[in-house]
Amino acid sequence: MRTKEDVLQALKGIKEPEWNKSMVELNLIRDIMLSDNNISLTVVTLKDLRTEAKENIQKEITTCIEQHFHQSVQNVHLRFRTMTSYERTEIETRMEKSSSQDYSAASLNNEATPLLKRTDVTFIAIASGKGGVGKSTVTVNLAVALARRGKKVGIIDADIYGFSIPDMMGIETKPKIMNNTILPVEHQGVKVISMGFFVEDNSPVIWRGPMLGKMLGQFFTDVAWGEIDYLLLDLPPGTGDIALDVHQMLPECKEIIVTTPHPTASYVAARAGSMAKQTNHEIMGIIENMSYLACHTCGTKDYVFGRGGGTALADQLQTKLLAQIPLGAPDNHPSEPDYSPSIYKADSTVGKLYLDIADQIIQ
Repeated sequence: MRTKEDVLQALKGIKEPEWNKSMVELNLIRDIMLSDNNISLTVVTLKDLRTEAKENIQKEITTCIEQHFHQSVQNVHLRFRTMTSYERTEIETRMEKSSSQDYSAASLNNEATPLLKRTDVTFIAIASGKGGVGKSTVTVNLAVALARRGKKVGIIDADIYGFSIPDMMGIETKPKIMNNTILPVEHQGVKVISMGFFVEDNSPVIWRGPMLGKMLGQFFTDVAWGEIDYLLLDLPPGTGDIALDVHQMLPECKEIIVTTPHPTASYVAARAGSMAKQTNHEIMGIIENMSYLACHTCGTKDYVFGRGGGTALADQLQTKLLAQIPLGAPDNHPSEPDYSPSIYKADSTVGKLYLDIADQIIQ
């Protein structure tokens, strides 16, 4: 005989997208009613959802229930209600207390081993020779892909002048401060810290080299990262001060070089690869971005930026070509609960390519 507790257990893995917490644990699944082979319940949402977003939640909940009860349920009926401001404040307060306890415990566990010296973290710098090749897009999608594979992931937006990670991920919240320590913002299972959190109205950062290095150092020493498997660093293009600081701070850091197929982009990217080799950083591979434009109707590929740049760069640096990513943009809509302008869905063609790269890195 099915019970309400059985239904809650079946839905425990479904997360509220913005908070990235279990909807069951947040008490957003309510008013469960069971009759014969039918189940009805209320889903409390953070904001008013459009029809498409509601249909996606309906599909996810129905699938989980059918899998849990071995398809013995004939009908799953959902009612949607937007939470009140009081309910939101109550949940956020509870989450903040829980987060503080988690980070306090993590800090105690790791206080004897600073992040820069921790052997349980794999540091991966995402580098390029020039701007405009999609390095930051690669960073956010690779980080989310690793998180989708169950890994604990963080991003340091080390491009202090050209920070873009918060905007690309659709992050609208700011980091919190606890005991003089910065708590990174977590979105889609990825912890993020960026200069973009600390400037107002997209103001420019007008600093000289030493100040850039100091800010980067604070991202390592003053942020409570807690448990983490992979820390990705979105480097500024080229081989300037920040790239040099990373090489000096993290002698064990690995690198992924991003290029486009164009010969010039590949030629310039080789400099970043040469710098990695000179400082004994392992190059994990090359990602060729904007490799081709695929026709949506016939599937033919148009090689707008030429061909062969990624392969040539991999051969030159004696590493492998991890993937060739097509030119395009995610099919996302602002009404979706987990909206991020630059992150591809896991089941999309490009999303699967990033999952494959994540698998290569894990292996």
